[in-house]
Amino acid sequence: MIAIIDYGMGNLRSVQKGFEKVGYEAVVTADPKIVLEAEKVVLPGVGAFRDCMRNLEEAGFVEPILRVIREGRPFLGICVGLQLLFTGSEEFGYYEGLNVIPGRVVRFPVGMTEGGEVLKVPHMGWNQLAIKRRPPAFADLEDGANVYFVHSYYVAPDDPSVIATTTRYGMEFCSSVWKDNVVGTQFHPEKSQEKGLGILRNFAGQKS
Repeated sequence: MIAIIDYGMGNLRSVQKGFEKVGYEAVVTADPKIVLEAEKVVLPGVGAFRDCMRNLEEAGFVEPILRVIREGRPFLGICVGLQLLFTGSEEFGYYEGLNVIPGRVVRFPVGMTEGGEVLKVPHMGWNQLAIKRRPPAFADLEDGANVYFVHSYYVAPDDPSVIATTTRYGMEFCSSVWKDNVVGTQFHPEKSQEKGLGILRNFAGQKS
């Protein structure tokens, strides 16, 4: 069973539909007990880091998430769901995260330029991935694949060896991570058409 965590802060149905399109059943759940029973777990996220973290805590999901990860079950964080895996975020002050991956969440610098043009923040739309390491979920993803982003903050891992891909938007930033059984994407696989669906298919097909 694939459990998609419902803590009031994610584009849950689109993630669920993505798995359904590639032939896998996924359950959207607000019950921490179901997360503990799942073979694989997905943590989506849309909105402010502090609100997402607060909702996770209030809904009783923090310990189940950490236990699932400790036990080695495949875990996928998407967008803010990736950011929550880090030590903390600088969005609207400083707020602590799950600290699964040491590092921080930081905002794109003001006034970034590319080709003489000032870039808008949030970074929104299609952009390319440069593959640094290839987790099982990226098995058939080619270098330079285009995926869909919507974000103003990005993750900065303390250990660069966890970086799976980078993307250029005025600067090179970490666009996905891989640590043991955990994969996190700053981009949205569920909105990235065939490339993203391939990631969901590979994740769903992983052995626990």
